[in-house]
Amino acid sequence: MSDRHIVVGAGAVGRQLASHLAERGSWVTVVSRSGTDTGIAGVEHVALDAADADQLTEVVKGADVLHNCANARRYTEWVKMWPPLATSLLVTAERTGATYAITGNLYPYGPVNEPMTELLPDLSRDRKGRLRAAMWADALAAHREGRVRVVEVRGADYIGSGVGANGHVTRHLATLRAGKRAWVVGSADQPHSFTDVADVARLLVAAAEDEAAHGRVWHVPSNAPRTQRQVIADVACAGGFPEPKVSAVPGAVLALGSVVPFLREVREMSYQWTRPYVLDDTASREHFGIDPTPWDEVCRRTAAG
Repeated sequence: MSDRHIVVGAGAVGRQLASHLAERGSWVTVVSRSGTDTGIAGVEHVALDAADADQLTEVVKGADVLHNCANARRYTEWVKMWPPLATSLLVTAERTGATYAITGNLYPYGPVNEPMTELLPDLSRDRKGRLRAAMWADALAAHREGRVRVVEVRGADYIGSGVGANGHVTRHLATLRAGKRAWVVGSADQPHSFTDVADVARLLVAAAEDEAAHGRVWHVPSNAPRTQRQVIADVACAGGFPEPKVSAVPGAVLALGSVVPFLREVREMSYQWTRPYVLDDTASREHFGIDPTPWDEVCRRTAAG
């Protein structure tokens, strides 16, 4: 094998994945609309709209793995961005024979009353959850028909290096440094799983290269659940920030979702923060022998941005 990997997306997961692969000596190309330079030594960067299957196919030819690490910058872009991009990635994997490794999330499950395992059905009723569920269903159907090799890894809310303003914890970093109050969605005191983006990258590589792992979903090994109040306090402590004050966003603010598109998208997903939302990673830990990054280290890297 040439050990060549194409990473679509230069966000937090894409960067972590490219770095992980480059460190072990793999040939890595990062594809993004702008051709963003990740600054990682030995990594090639290509400016390309990955929704164009013909152009993407030319880049992926000869690669062993095509990694989908793309994400929309804003919730409001999902419905427009994902359908053509998902189709292009799947078509490209089929054309080139590259294993297709998908970075997924927990949205397809919808509201739950128990820890989430990979055996849960994808029954989400919200738009973003149905969209991600359909993407996986299409990829899995192609796999079962023998047209492509696919695998999806699903993590909880991201934490760690480079997550930025899209992260439910990292969006508060500037506030925490300034000693100001952090306002969170839902309850500040319900247990919730958080996943280090570095662990997402590690599982993507392991799952893509293990043929026995293909054709199914795997949950990323993640640390024990913490409440929003606890994790914000942990990160503040790790960064040497003032002791944080944490409050829940008033329901009246989320009610503005009827007229504010972004708040409508947030309100639609707020069920994740009003009850325990816990990822069960037993299967992946046992199959791959991967443990999550120690929590203290995760918090230090998160605080550093």
